[in-house]
Amino acid sequence: MNERDHGLSVEAFDRDGNAFTLREVCERGGCHAEFVIRLVDYGIVSPLAEAPEARQWQFDVAALSRLRKAMRLQRDLNINLPGLAMSLELLDEVEEMRRQLARLNDRLRQLTGD
Repeated sequence: MNERDHGLSVEAFDRDGNAFTLREVCERGGCHAEFVIRLVDYGIVSPLAEAPEARQWQFDVAALSRLRKAMRLQRDLNINLPGLAMSLELLDEVEEMRRQLARLNDRLRQLTGD
């Protein structure tokens, strides 16, 4: 896809709550819209809802955080986008396992009275 396909003339939209426009995500993340669009194409970050053009996308705080994490991984480890997507998926799984382990440990402490 070329830049015209993605509507890279980014416009600012009103935001409600914790939603950010593509422009705001780029400003806060310190990156270009094309990079965010590629991350969306690879499923690394996701807009809150489908929109006909990228410039109409809205992102939540979690997407902004994930964007920053993706940028750090790519910068520090020089990972390509498919590798970045897989790395973030694995990191998400590790985080979920840690949460589950903490819940199980809490439950075990309750049952044993420790």
